[in-house]
Amino acid sequence: MQLHDVWFVLIAVLWIGYFFLEGFDFGIGVLTKLLARDRAEKRVLINTIGPVWDGNEVWLLTAGGATFAAFPEWYATLFSGFYLPLLLILLCLIVRGVAFEYRHKRSEDRWQTNWEHAIFWTSLIPAFLWGVAFANIVRGVKIDQHMEYVGSLFDLLNVYSLLGGLVTLTLFTFHGAVFAALKTVGDIRERSRALATRLGVLTAVLALAFLLWTQASRGDGRSLIALAVAVAALVAAIGCNLAGREGWSFALSGITIAAAVAMLFLTLFPNVMPSSLNEAWSLTVTNASSTPYTLKIMTWCAGVAAPLVMLYQGWTYWVFRKRIGTQHLADAH
Repeated sequence: MQLHDVWFVLIAVLWIGYFFLEGFDFGIGVLTKLLARDRAEKRVLINTIGPVWDGNEVWLLTAGGATFAAFPEWYATLFSGFYLPLLLILLCLIVRGVAFEYRHKRSEDRWQTNWEHAIFWTSLIPAFLWGVAFANIVRGVKIDQHMEYVGSLFDLLNVYSLLGGLVTLTLFTFHGAVFAALKTVGDIRERSRALATRLGVLTAVLALAFLLWTQASRGDGRSLIALAVAVAALVAAIGCNLAGREGWSFALSGITIAAAVAMLFLTLFPNVMPSSLNEAWSLTVTNASSTPYTLKIMTWCAGVAAPLVMLYQGWTYWVFRKRIGTQHLADAH
């Protein structure tokens, strides 16, 4: 295995980590409208991710930076071709971070309501658009012989990609509902479990259709194994949620995300962005990668820094591991 193959795998791992962590993060944001009955319950949900949401986004920055450094042609084509949806995701993430920090700064009802609306929409929109983006990458887009995207925004809005967006939206919301059940106590915990069951069934139907479509169009034996793992883990997650085993259910929903993302990358390799115009014009791990020397330096840096960052983030989750409920809320200012 050459270094550009190694970095393709590492970038896949970074995206898996991002979707695993930011997935329940987005899900909690969506649940502030679907689950919470009043402002106190919204505060409980937001507080479950309060200490960790910004750390989760580091995985996105790392994945983007690694793609830029290891596969500059992939990065350039991706960000130029998907400019508008990626810009919308970026704007949502900016507004979302501001909403978390500013929502509690003033006590007026209108002020807090507006920021709560912002949290909901800036969680829902990226959760949907990430699925659209990755579905288009797997499906193939209009790339010419100069490695440039020559399609339009409307080329990205097809049935397959829209189904992919619905899958990520429902899967992240299910992941968030399981996390809410894991992190809360009382009535909100019970309602989180009940909602997670309904979301899980809907997610299973959509995910099975999307993954089978992907397997039929671009899959092989390796991707079929990943598909089987994703489906089995999702069914097991729903079962554990019904049994009240929130910890196991959360771990299994995370495995579902990991296996589904792994399947997408397995169907891509050795391409990084297939061309729908001509297979010979596709971006691959070979023609889109940086020089071997650059990849070598990156490997040494990642080998030192990545374990430290993961240990620190793991410690953060351990410190804030306890369940919370409305009785734990401090009086509003």
